[in-house]
Amino acid sequence: MATFYVQNFGCRATQADGAAIERQFRDRGMELADAPSAAAVVVLNTCTVTASADQDARAAIRRAHRENPDCQIVVTGCYAQRAPEEIAALPGVSQVIGNSHKHELANLALRAANFVPLTELRTKNRHPATEIHISDIFAHTELLAAPVFDAVGGARTRPNLKVQDGCDNRCSFCVIPHVRGQSRSLPRTEILREVRALVEAGYREVVISGINLGRWGRDLSVGGGHSCPPRFEDLVRAILDNTSLEKLRISSVEPMDWSDDLIRLVAESPRIAKHAHVPLQSGSDRILRQMHRKYRPWHYREKIEKIRAAMPTAAIGADVMVGFPGESDADFEETRRMIEGLPFTYLHVFTYSSRPGTPAAAMPNQVPVQVARDRNRILRQLAAQKKQAFMRGFVGKALEAITLNEFDGTLTEALTDNYLKLGLKGKHEPNRWLRAVVEQVEVDALVGMTQTA
Repeated sequence: MATFYVQNFGCRATQADGAAIERQFRDRGMELADAPSAAAVVVLNTCTVTASADQDARAAIRRAHRENPDCQIVVTGCYAQRAPEEIAALPGVSQVIGNSHKHELANLALRAANFVPLTELRTKNRHPATEIHISDIFAHTELLAAPVFDAVGGARTRPNLKVQDGCDNRCSFCVIPHVRGQSRSLPRTEILREVRALVEAGYREVVISGINLGRWGRDLSVGGGHSCPPRFEDLVRAILDNTSLEKLRISSVEPMDWSDDLIRLVAESPRIAKHAHVPLQSGSDRILRQMHRKYRPWHYREKIEKIRAAMPTAAIGADVMVGFPGESDADFEETRRMIEGLPFTYLHVFTYSSRPGTPAAAMPNQVPVQVARDRNRILRQLAAQKKQAFMRGFVGKALEAITLNEFDGTLTEALTDNYLKLGLKGKHEPNRWLRAVVEQVEVDALVGMTQTA
């Protein structure tokens, strides 16, 4: 039987695309190989959000060709959509298939390998030995969807389901809309079908995600007695009302889309994890305007304060960018002070990376690399302090947690409802919701034991 291997880079959306690609190959009778070196077809599903992501992809292409020179290397994903000819010039690449054609990837790859008959597709051959399949991403309406599973110690838990793709925002630093296209939503009926299948398979928590998740439904047609397109909170209610899922976790939602209705719904339902990830990027109003972000610092602060008031024990996280062009010491200090004054429990801190074709790449006053790195370090240290303070507040208290891993001899790894790592004393099966009493705090995790009746 012919074998394939899919290697994913980058965000959860890319991993979700990779899971859907795996499903395509399996549906065509292919078998998943254990490693790229054992596969007839190797798919590298790339990211391009930073320059280092591009470098990682190129290194992986060279490694796959070196270790398995006879395999067919197919490069897809965001980097493939942005710079197909750059990738096609690399040794060993058989095909470059952009996001515009990702839904046809298995057919294209297997046809090229002579496993299936030739199908008529839009193709341009730029390099003699390499096929390039790219078209206008903004005309693209397909949305790949297949669950991605956290695999810890061999146990598959907490599947992540992508329900939205693309983005209609035009942040000046971001290349994602140009490689993923306009916002589009997976229909509610398909989402409910996927969630029910996961519940029937025994999964107790499902994470829903997207490139701009809070925009889910805005592109769907009006129907079902409603005069307006469905909103994200309508989807959340539908999952709760139409499935028996024990716990739903919501991934990143932009501050504009944390409506009072959504905050109230998450706060009041015991079946929704108490976890809010709200991208910030900068606490400087001037920089937010240069970034073309659609909120002001005071709007953002109001949202976070509402979330904390509604959910006193919730995890609250944010994405923060340092080193955006023109970011002065005063701008950075505004960001630092804002973060210091808000009840964040963790941060994802990123250093600005210039992306070709974005407005920010042409802006003057690019921040020196060392300055950006120093700012990154300062915010990471602040985030670590805030996380430690948050965790210490749970010593002696009981939290819900889902087990992730088999017993390692001392502790079972778990994740609390409010997004904290927990080392659970004793042996516990994966994929079980338990109540645990927190006994102590380690560097980046809690340690506790199951609560007895």
